[in-house]
Amino acid sequence: MKLGILGGTNLSKTLGKKYIDAGMNVVFGVRNDFDTEATEWKVLNRFYDRICPYESAIIQADIILICSENEFLTNICKALKNTDLEDKIIIDCTNSISKNKNACSNTSQIKKAAPNNKIFKSFNNLGLDYPQSDVLGIIKETYFCGEGEFERIRVKRLIELIGFKGIDVGNLSNAYLLDAFYQLSKEISNQKKEKSNYHFKLISV
Repeated sequence: MKLGILGGTNLSKTLGKKYIDAGMNVVFGVRNDFDTEATEWKVLNRFYDRICPYESAIIQADIILICSENEFLTNICKALKNTDLEDKIIIDCTNSISKNKNACSNTSQIKKAAPNNKIFKSFNNLGLDYPQSDVLGIIKETYFCGEGEFERIRVKRLIELIGFKGIDVGNLSNAYLLDAFYQLSKEISNQKKEKSNYHFKLISV
């Protein structure tokens, strides 16, 4: 199984390293003007030709993680439309930033670009700047929602492969709750004077 991670963000790089260390075959899809000579990306690409355009990464991958900045999501959706997506699972790891409830979410845009695929949302609670948002390494869980019973088992195993606890929150219609969850954590952080990040912990009582 090959994993395709789209986006040149810290989250892309960090998740990619974790999956490579876990023994998975990983390819990174980046925009055409992305600086692949940046030190950490150059190291990732040293021994294998892992960094390529969006469409090439999509073609090679069985499971696709979208970890890009929102400004590049339109181009990623175009790449999804232009490639054969048969049997591919797509995971949205981004966060919609619009506070307009009627605005089209990132997950909705991805679903429109890949209407016949199983779409999931997960890892978005980490944020695109991860692990800078969690320098102490306290985040041990991530939430996921999506379609298909067999596929959700695969996604849960994928999450747990790199040491996170995968918490199932139901169908893809709940993706907006995961966006709101992240936005609330950022609002709390913004209200504090010190430069700290705030995260939530799920407990059962």
